[in-house]
Amino acid sequence: MTHSEFTGFGTLAVHVGQEPDGVTGAVIPSISLSTTFVQSAAGVHSGYEYSRAGNPTRQSFEEAVAALEKGEYGLAFSSGSATTATIAHLIPVGSHVILVNDVYGGTYRYFTKVATDNGIEHTFVDLVNPENIKPEFKENTKLVWIETPTNPTLRLVDIEAVARYTHEAGALLVVDNTFMSPYFQNPLTLGADIVVHSGTKYLNGHSDVVIGVAVLNNEQLYTKLKFLQNAIGAIPSPFDCFLANRGLKTLHIRMKQHAENALAVAKELEASDKVDEVIYPGLQSYKQHELAKRQSSGYSGMVSFRIRGDINNANKFLQSVKVFTLAESLGGVESLAELPSVMTHGAVSTEDRAKLGITDTLIRLSVGIEEADDLVRDIRQALSEAVPDQ
Repeated sequence: MTHSEFTGFGTLAVHVGQEPDGVTGAVIPSISLSTTFVQSAAGVHSGYEYSRAGNPTRQSFEEAVAALEKGEYGLAFSSGSATTATIAHLIPVGSHVILVNDVYGGTYRYFTKVATDNGIEHTFVDLVNPENIKPEFKENTKLVWIETPTNPTLRLVDIEAVARYTHEAGALLVVDNTFMSPYFQNPLTLGADIVVHSGTKYLNGHSDVVIGVAVLNNEQLYTKLKFLQNAIGAIPSPFDCFLANRGLKTLHIRMKQHAENALAVAKELEASDKVDEVIYPGLQSYKQHELAKRQSSGYSGMVSFRIRGDINNANKFLQSVKVFTLAESLGGVESLAELPSVMTHGAVSTEDRAKLGITDTLIRLSVGIEEADDLVRDIRQALSEAVPDQ
């Protein structure tokens, strides 16, 4: 099935890269576990020679994700962090990278603790106002890395504006689209050069696979990145690709429910006097709501809020939830809650966390696909336990 025949998201999710087996007729392609492939003559093969360089199961997943992100080329990696590290090898030693200041803790760790030791400079910039990026470009700026919404404070970045400034400076724009999934946002259509995902999250959606992915349109850039994928070798197993591909088939259904539930939870939090602030792009009160409506088709399942009190109140809330589970990660069918300051963003320095507003009372929720009424009741009872009436 070619991308042009059908354009519906759900149709693409179910069918792209899923052609029936030519020998057995199996509707679901088999998992190809072989590490090597027969050659008809020395150096002559059918497109596969060694599984690190290319694998049929991995290719099915890569094609499917590329179609959903409205891209031409997809590349899968062993994790989201492996995707980040491999992309960083696109730029030479001595390069400068600009990152949104409110970046994922693992990305922060990589650029501050690893890339910097390998000769890559970095600058973190507050990009709520995209104009802020202009004075930060240097002659050696080769890459701009953004997330939108950011993790965990859910600030938005205007992708089109940043893409314009980035390209004027001759750099590449990478957008981490993990929080939104391709169902709600397609950064390539807004000017991004590469879109990345921790496929561990919404793409797979079942908290049982660690995987990463990059999607792009430029053939020359794809060729370079595919070479690095093979040369560095941080590739996912065929079984992980099979599971992640299976997860993709229900992405459109899951994302609708994630967003519906997240809005219900956000409204419950907003109505509570035990909460100081609710951060969810789908709320009318959200400061960048108009931008959210302009560059995405929905608001996904991530909600952050500041509980009234201190870290003791935050911990009491996290210990009191019953449907939500206290755990890191996000994007699975189950609802999760965490305290970024000591969990996902513990690698971020105390000073930087303070600047970003990642306080000890900021709680991040990954709202799952359970029944909304149960999630709302769970939030209500946990708040009552955590913040006693005065």
